[in-house]
Amino acid sequence: MDAQGRGRAGGIDPADQWVFDPKTGSYELRLDHADGAEPAPGRGPAPSALTDPGSSASSFVPSSKASPSPAPRPGAKPGGRGDVPGQRATGRRGTAVAKPGAKAGGRAAAAKAAAAGRRKPKPKKSTKKKVLLWTGGTLAFVLVGGSLGAYLLYEHFNNNLNKVDVGINNGAVTKGPVNILVIGTDKRDGEGNKGYGDEGSVGHADTTLLFHVSEDRSNATALSIPRDMITDIPECTTKKDGKTKTIPASKGVRFNESLGQEDRDPGCTWRTVEQLTGLKVTHFMMADFNAVKKMSSAVGGVEVCLGKDIDDPKSHLKLSKGRHKIEGEDALAFVRTRHSVGFESDLDRIKLQQQFLSSMIREMKSDDTFTNPKKLYNLGDAATKSLTVDSGIGSVSDLTRLAKDLSRVNLKNITFATVPVIDNPAEGKVHKTVVLDKAKAEPLFAMVRQDVSLTEVKAKEKKEQEQADAKQAALLQGPRSAPAAVRVKVQNGSGRIGAAQEAVSWMQNSKGMPRAANGGNAAGGKKVDKTVLEFAPAQADQARRLADVMGLEASALKQSEGAAAPAEMTLTLGSDFKAAGTPIHVEAPAKAPEDIQRVEADDKNICAK
Repeated sequence: MDAQGRGRAGGIDPADQWVFDPKTGSYELRLDHADGAEPAPGRGPAPSALTDPGSSASSFVPSSKASPSPAPRPGAKPGGRGDVPGQRATGRRGTAVAKPGAKAGGRAAAAKAAAAGRRKPKPKKSTKKKVLLWTGGTLAFVLVGGSLGAYLLYEHFNNNLNKVDVGINNGAVTKGPVNILVIGTDKRDGEGNKGYGDEGSVGHADTTLLFHVSEDRSNATALSIPRDMITDIPECTTKKDGKTKTIPASKGVRFNESLGQEDRDPGCTWRTVEQLTGLKVTHFMMADFNAVKKMSSAVGGVEVCLGKDIDDPKSHLKLSKGRHKIEGEDALAFVRTRHSVGFESDLDRIKLQQQFLSSMIREMKSDDTFTNPKKLYNLGDAATKSLTVDSGIGSVSDLTRLAKDLSRVNLKNITFATVPVIDNPAEGKVHKTVVLDKAKAEPLFAMVRQDVSLTEVKAKEKKEQEQADAKQAALLQGPRSAPAAVRVKVQNGSGRIGAAQEAVSWMQNSKGMPRAANGGNAAGGKKVDKTVLEFAPAQADQARRLADVMGLEASALKQSEGAAAPAEMTLTLGSDFKAAGTPIHVEAPAKAPEDIQRVEADDKNICAK
């Protein structure tokens, strides 16, 4: 199917799955009708364009590719559906009636020919499989939660979205790792956002997660960034109403000031996170208070667990000890409370948020959501109305493509972790802010940058990964050529002007590699995250020498399949290239520090205390 849903999946036209129900006055999904069954009595035919069931006005999806009625076969009577010339259909599939006056033998021959001429019917699909034929990917900030046929109400959902030009326009889908910056803002204005304390707030980065999905889509890590962490905010440029404004850098301020303060937009938070973690952000999604309220209601509630009774007058959360299914205002109160759990800090609130999001993902992946058209519509409507995104994913079709790509991650391999911090030593006995714990944070960031999963994998998966790692590591085993024999073209994909020439001059003058040459910018002028060395099997000796010189690990080596070798190898510098003479890759630890705060998304036994 195409991005706007005008094509077919598995031979089913999406328009044929929706019928009018006079009792409710709206269209609803009919899975049995999609398989060829007649509509239920009292229901009209499926519309050729879809009506928004959520409003009295209509919002239509073009159906220019709707399938025309098949032409009658030669010899068939008008309106007939027989497969054999001279026959007509009775209106029930698979039953052919011979012409009046035909001999009995003729009827038998006709029936035999009809049976031979028909294809064997396909096995009936399960309800879940039928739903999956028209689902396309979730539009929520819980990216791998479920799937949603966004094209069914494309224009309606598309008009819900808000987008911001942050000066970076990445494509919706990339072959490499993906880093989605998810921002929950505390902005109090707008419908549904008032009545929560400081109504004059400009909308700071109240809740921030960096959702990292590995290149092979086998695992994902969501890093929660504490809002009260003291950090530096780099200079950033914003665009609004056709005007460009440069906002100067700020040093030693709260992280949440990267948004809203001094008119900073999500692009400023984007650049702050890149500077903090060393990870290149791909896209951002920003949601307000309504996102939690409406999306939790859309899926029919989210299950949470409390280890004690909570009565927080500030967040208005009042729940007893044990498990509850919450939605709407209660869901918002749950993710906002902090004065009744742990040490009443923002870090304790982050734990609640991670429990809530993990449960939300499980709910969105459940069969109950997959097979419920009303939930799917409400979820898409709530998500798109609550989201502000970058221009690279500024349409429902782009969001759907992204979500479809990322939904390949298995729930059991999604981990939420909090960026390690310590109390701010510059403060007295009362600590209101925190600072980065570099000793624990750097190994954690290195693991995420190098796609090392924080989730404990099963023995079989671990063995397969070890075998793949061993095969890659073998590329560094063997003889090295002399430096003077290394022929390499250096391309710049680092995003830093002059990086390729800097590396070439260093190789020639300091490392005895006169055949190193400047290859200009990387293909397409694109910035890349990781440095890659491409070579043919016959150049393996040269590749190993260059890997030693540049400080490349095995994962950076890409050996071609063909025996023919180009005149020179190609070294494409990524954003991990800092300076000539500085090793590009630092090996990440195999396991994260033991005492970092983390939650695995498939863990149903978490209870806040």
